[in-house]
This record gives sequence, C-alpha cells and structure tokens, in this order.
Amino acid sequence: MAETIQKPVFLIGRRVNLRPFLRTDIPTLTRWINDPEVREFVASTLPQTEKQEEEWFNKLGASDKDIVLGIETKEGVLIGSMGIHKINWRDRICTTGALIGEKEYWGKGYGTDAKMVLLDYIFNVLNLHKVCSSVVAYNKRSLHYSLHCGYRVEGRRRKHMFKRGRYWTLVELGLFKEEWLPIWKKYKKTGKVK
Repeated sequence: MAETIQKPVFLIGRRVNLRPFLRTDIPTLTRWINDPEVREFVASTLPQTEKQEEEWFNKLGASDKDIVLGIETKEGVLIGSMGIHKINWRDRICTTGALIGEKEYWGKGYGTDAKMVLLDYIFNVLNLHKVCSSVVAYNKRSLHYSLHCGYRVEGRRRKHMFKRGRYWTLVELGLFKEEWLPIWKKYKKTGKVK
C-alpha cells in the first residue's frame, strides 16, 4: 500500500491552511509567476524558470526578516502564497504580500481568510506593532480586500510603478493591532469581517 506524505500545516484558517512550501510546489510557483494575468499584480516582470524558483525556494527560512507560506484549501489544493516581509524586530513593523495564483479562486474569500489568519499570527504571536502593504492603483480587488481586512490608506506614491505601458500610483496601507482586533473578533465568531 502506498504511503501518503502528510503536508505540514503552520496556520489553520476557516477555509485555508497556511503551510511551508515544499520542493514539489516549484512547478506550480513557476506557472503562477509566468502567467500574464497573475504577474500583472506583482512586481516581477521577467520570465522565471524552475531553476530560478528553486533558487528562491532554497533561500526560504534563511532570514528572520521574511516568512513565506503557501495558501492551501481544506481540500489540499495549493492556490497561492502569503508572506510577512521586511520584519523590523526593533520597531515591530513588517509588510505583507499575497498572491492567489489559481485564478478560479480569485474573489471567493480565500485570500481574506488567509490574511486574517496571518494577521492573527503577526499581532498575537509575533507581537508586531504595525503591518504595512502597498497596492498598485489599478488592482482594485487587492485594495478592496486589504481595506476589508482593516488596513487604512496612509498615502500614495504618485506615478511610482510602470505597468500596462504607463506609470501608476502605489497606494500605501497600514494597520495597527487595535484597529484590527474588533474585525478579528467578529471574523472568529461569524466568518465575516464586515
């Protein structure tokens, strides 16, 4: 009888689990980052090979300033990635980034669940003080989901990012634990943030 390998689970949400990436995920990651519809919403603009993704994978966990996890549905489908970046342990701040690479899961609440679980970890385990993020202005879905999770617009960097043949404003967002806690309490109880 074939033995099934149990995948590690790091954080448990209502709809998703966040887990460390596995070497076997590299082809999926390569497919996502090369998909024009997915790549449109991330900073990457050059083609990525499996070898380049493997090099990125090999660096995971090498620094205490970045934590990157895969987003997996309860059915075991890897659908995206979620990260805590640029952790500044002295000032207790970080940035977050997310990517849903499987397009059929866009706009269905999986990212919100992953973000709420990650924010719980950031604020209630790591004891960080502030979480920052940035969104290119045309990425309305990402901006809406960040605001939905409690982030507030802190500023705009005008004509800061070149995409789609022109320069776009980058919207800067921030979130403090005290702003987020009432949203988290409601989410734990009802599964809804608003």
